[in-house]
Amino acid sequence: MRKFLIQKTFGLIERTGRLFLGLIYDAGFIVLLFFQTVFYSKNAFGKWREIAKQMYVAGVKSFMVCSIVALFTGMILALQAGIEFAAYQQEAMVGNLVIATMTREMGPFTAAMVLTASVGSAMAAELGTMKVSEEIDALEMMAISPVKFLVMPRVIALSIIMPVVSVYTVALGTLGGAIVANNQLLVSYDLYYLHVLESLQFKATYVGLLKAYVFGIMISCVSCAQGLKAKNGAIGVGQATRSSVIISFLLVLIVGYFITSLFYGKAL
Repeated sequence: MRKFLIQKTFGLIERTGRLFLGLIYDAGFIVLLFFQTVFYSKNAFGKWREIAKQMYVAGVKSFMVCSIVALFTGMILALQAGIEFAAYQQEAMVGNLVIATMTREMGPFTAAMVLTASVGSAMAAELGTMKVSEEIDALEMMAISPVKFLVMPRVIALSIIMPVVSVYTVALGTLGGAIVANNQLLVSYDLYYLHVLESLQFKATYVGLLKAYVFGIMISCVSCAQGLKAKNGAIGVGQATRSSVIISFLLVLIVGYFITSLFYGKAL
């Protein structure tokens, strides 16, 4: 019995150590990939066609999903806030809450969630398929850097398009809040948008855009890194895609909190 317990303990320690080393390796690989991408960004003008293509995929092809999610996010915010404000006869204040929440947090967060699920997973699957089919190895044999040829255009494209999608998400969310405020809370559109303009702050705007820009870089780097590390055929591609989505979701939540704390923590 004692021997069995010792074996189990050592097995647990071994698995924990492997997991910890794996996390360190993954983090190091992603950071290294980011710095390589920064280095190859000097060649961005030569890859403008690929960058434009990736921006089209990330922006235009995600248009419908972003529209629906953003609209209903604003509607849910307005409805839930209106229920509480109604108890104090302050329904008109719902516009203040919607624009503040959408600009600071929900706009970039919602855009990041949608693009992680639709674009980030596609990046990981595409590069993972190229990796397991040895296309990445073929590029390296021809002295072509996979980071310069495949990763850099995707990172630049998503870092540019993410703030654009975030602004669009904020606009649609605000519109969704106006619809609910007018139909459910009986707040006129003029009064609603008056409170929206009163609460729209420059600081909240640039913090939201900064978050979106950082999220775009993180999601693309994580997705490309997981794709480049794929192995074991179709199963490995599926695992890389799943890992890219999970890691991106966690990083968006964690980094989003720290950015908010950095800019607003002292105001609490």
